[in-house]
Amino acid sequence: MPVPLAPYPTPPAPYTPPTNGAQSQLVCSGCRNLLVYPVGATSVCCAVCNAVTSVPPPGTEMAQLVCGGCHTLLMYIRGATSVQCSCCHTVNLALEANQVAHVNCGNCRMLLMYQYGARSVKCAVCNFVTSVGTSASTTEQKFST
Repeated sequence: MPVPLAPYPTPPAPYTPPTNGAQSQLVCSGCRNLLVYPVGATSVCCAVCNAVTSVPPPGTEMAQLVCGGCHTLLMYIRGATSVQCSCCHTVNLALEANQVAHVNCGNCRMLLMYQYGARSVKCAVCNFVTSVGTSASTTEQKFST
């Protein structure tokens, strides 16, 4: 006597993105790749490393910075004062745009970013220490002309 086969379970309905096709981005918590996901998702599974990254609540403003230790792009919630890199564990200062200034390295001319009020900034490329402030603006003008 033949054995009756159980019917296949009905697969869950696939997720349908919003009709307007709106998408957003975040950085994978596992491999640090940039993930694109439909607006409204609560978490995203990375196709590369299968890590599941939680999506911040709607309306949360995100900011980005490059890690000073390993140069990985980091995303964080705007307003944070520091961000720890998940790759190299460096703690990076998260400064708002109005709290930073720029100067070219006095040796290799690389554009450097530093916090207002600093007296000097060390270049990560050539390790040259460039003075900033009133004396630096004179040096900067000399190099610019």
